[in-house]
Amino acid sequence: MLNKMLILGLAIAVTASPAIGSVQGGGAGDETSEAAISPPAEKPKPKKITDRNHPDFVRCRSEPIIGSLSRKKRTCMTNQEWKMTHREGNRSSRGFVDDNQPGFKPGT
Repeated sequence: MLNKMLILGLAIAVTASPAIGSVQGGGAGDETSEAAISPPAEKPKPKKITDRNHPDFVRCRSEPIIGSLSRKKRTCMTNQEWKMTHREGNRSSRGFVDDNQPGFKPGT
C-alpha cells in the first residue's frame, strides 16, 4: 500500500511540474502568463435592499426544534420565496381536506 501511495505522489509531482513552470513565467516578455496570474477586476457590489416589501428582500424566521427546549432552526428566504412556500402549504392542506371529504368524488 505504501508503494501505491509513493507511485501516486510521484505521478502527481511529475504531471504538476510543467504546469507550475508555465505559471511562473519561464519565458521573458510572456504577457499571457502574467494576465492569467493577475486577479480579476473587482465588480461593484449590488446595493443592499432596504425596502421590506421588495420581492428580493431576505427575511429570516426562527422556529423551535421539536424535542429541544432551547434549540431553534433559522430559515431565511426572500419575500417571493416565502409567498410561494405559503401558497404551496395552503394548496397541499386544501388538497388533504378535499380528499378526506365524504360524498361524491369526481374522477374516481
